[in-house]
Amino acid sequence: MSELEAPVVRRGAARRARSYRRSTGILVVGELAVTAGVLIALFLGWKLYYNDAMFANSQTAAANELAEEWASEPAEPEGTSEGDESGVAPVAAKFPDGEAWANIIIPRFGADYRKQVAEGVGHNVLNTARLGIGRYPSTNLPGELGNVVLASHRSAYGGAFHNINSLVVGDHVFLETKQGWYQYSYRNTEYVKASQGEVLASVPHFVNETPTESLLTLTTCNPLYSTAERMIVYTVYDRWWPRAGGPPEEIAGTARAAG
Repeated sequence: MSELEAPVVRRGAARRARSYRRSTGILVVGELAVTAGVLIALFLGWKLYYNDAMFANSQTAAANELAEEWASEPAEPEGTSEGDESGVAPVAAKFPDGEAWANIIIPRFGADYRKQVAEGVGHNVLNTARLGIGRYPSTNLPGELGNVVLASHRSAYGGAFHNINSLVVGDHVFLETKQGWYQYSYRNTEYVKASQGEVLASVPHFVNETPTESLLTLTTCNPLYSTAERMIVYTVYDRWWPRAGGPPEEIAGTARAAG
């Protein structure tokens, strides 16, 4: 009996050894996969939060520098009297691609929210640490009847429009230029496919219509961390505040932050 049983014991031990090696290999592969997953998660966390915060801070600093430069120059008495709703604002100048020409201030986003607006919507504008917001060159300029359309990321490269969904009817959005401040009021939001370029028209969705009002439209991706669709935020022009008369009281602290 012992002569027959001995080989069985050895074969069982061999099977157990092979099973142990396989189990060990699986455990090693599993641990490597978990480690890789953790590293990827850490990288994404850095990319989406820490790196985003660094870009956001840099973009605000750049906007303050631009405002400080304007404040140091003699004010140009352009446009109508301070807060005159019936007057006509000066038409903003057109700048070369990639050059900053305005700052945007949105009180709803906090007293320190001020970002540069540049010409163009390429990577040289939207994906940089100093800019981040750009104007579609085919759209209107502030001071013209029609539609000024800006674009920015919502969840990358500073995420300048990250909180754009928090706007409520009546909230003000200001475009600050060397000459002064264009004031707009939030009207409504819609969600469209990325292919629906008709939102860029002077009269959004009606490409052959003649505009009768001045709009400032903010565009960004939606939902957060996705490019599945576009969020389109419409604001309508209220009034012009020339730099010679000082900033609107609502944004006085932000407007003078650079000084």
